[in-house]
Amino acid sequence: MSSWEQRGDYLVKVSLRCLKGHKTFNLCRSHLVQASQISKGTIYNHFTSEADLIVAVGCAQFEQWLAQAKADDKNYPDPYQRFIFHHCQRLYVILSEQDFVMERVLPNETLLNNCSDIYRQRYLELKAQAYQWNADTMQQIGHVAGFDRLDLVINYLRGALINIDDSRKRFDDPKLYYQFSYALTQLMGHSSKRIPTESVFTHWIAKQSQTEH
Repeated sequence: MSSWEQRGDYLVKVSLRCLKGHKTFNLCRSHLVQASQISKGTIYNHFTSEADLIVAVGCAQFEQWLAQAKADDKNYPDPYQRFIFHHCQRLYVILSEQDFVMERVLPNETLLNNCSDIYRQRYLELKAQAYQWNADTMQQIGHVAGFDRLDLVINYLRGALINIDDSRKRFDDPKLYYQFSYALTQLMGHSSKRIPTESVFTHWIAKQSQTEH
């Protein structure tokens, strides 16, 4: 990785840190000067517009969760468990680490049209990979005829992550993950599946806490 790429990655990490706890993307390129101790000119060379910065942060979040999906493929042989705990993991991290929910601003056609080609192409590539992971995992769980289950689930996830973050739910509430999993299971059309119980989520949450420390 070149020093230019390393600096770009560092600026995105600083951006993610600055956005923690925020409900709107109110970070501008100029804010990064003090936060990163990098010159304004260098920052503006990396991100030629505010849209570049937003989309770059969106790409970083996609990369994080695609890496998590790859780990989940190994850790959860059962596709239903893999799907449920993958999305519960993202919810847990958003709440426990106060991560900014990128679904608040992306996807957005205006932003994508206004950003540089390199960021737009990267974002669309990562978005497609995430979509495919969800599609493949749901296919492995079992196809259910009728509605477009994948779109139902993806639309639910976007709204649920924003709404749960807005309501300031506790990250260590097992009932929250049970209800979240129940909704996902129903939308997938697999009501006969055995949803992880609140007790299971209690142990899962404890394990997350131990991993963090």
